[in-house]
Amino acid sequence: MTNVAIIGCKGRMGQMLIACAERMDEVKVTAAADMGDDIGAAVRNCDVVIDFSFHAVTASVAEQCAALKKPLVIGTTGHTPEEKEQITRAAKQIPLVWTSNYSTGVNTLFWLARKAAEILGTSFDIEVVEMHHRHKKDAPSGTADTLGRILAEVRHQQYEQVVRHGREGIVGERTSEEIGMHSLRGGDVVGDHTVIFAAQGERVELSHKASSRETFANGALRAAVWCANKTPGIYTMQDVLGLK
Repeated sequence: MTNVAIIGCKGRMGQMLIACAERMDEVKVTAAADMGDDIGAAVRNCDVVIDFSFHAVTASVAEQCAALKKPLVIGTTGHTPEEKEQITRAAKQIPLVWTSNYSTGVNTLFWLARKAAEILGTSFDIEVVEMHHRHKKDAPSGTADTLGRILAEVRHQQYEQVVRHGREGIVGERTSEEIGMHSLRGGDVVGDHTVIFAAQGERVELSHKASSRETFANGALRAAVWCANKTPGIYTMQDVLGLK
């Protein structure tokens, strides 16, 4: 049995994690905290911490986990470079599962997108389109950002130099190097992601559509069980699923 603490327990994902954990024999939620609560107390009373709070909170959570030697699963996205640096330091002392999406299906999409980019080569233009509910605060989504970075890596490109966030006005012809990135927001969409490979005369599209946050919660809980006894370092859901 893995005892888990949920940070961000009052949010959509926090509530879903608690509900899903109740249906799993190998996991028990023994602590939970949200804004204004004693996060340190929650961290002390568990085996593994799952953070689905807010990007500005994660670094502090990671520091407390490192101090208490508690493995950490990070589900928040939108971290600044400075926050990422702080979180990375914690991984020297604890196992840390850090991924943009805990869905098994999305991680399969990551794998398929990489393979497609390797096979299709640079003759295909690449565009990434994502859509989420109207309340999502960051754009593009962490999942879309991960897809873009995977595709740039396959093409031996620097992601920040080739990503193109939307288009407006007379922008000229599309270059063969750029990776288009487009964020849609509206309604209650849980999460849709599509990678489009377009060439002369043909197009390949890889899509994943989530209809429930349950898939993310189950994946994060699975990651918590997996990392409980791992050595310090940064892992992803690809490691948890054995896709690397």
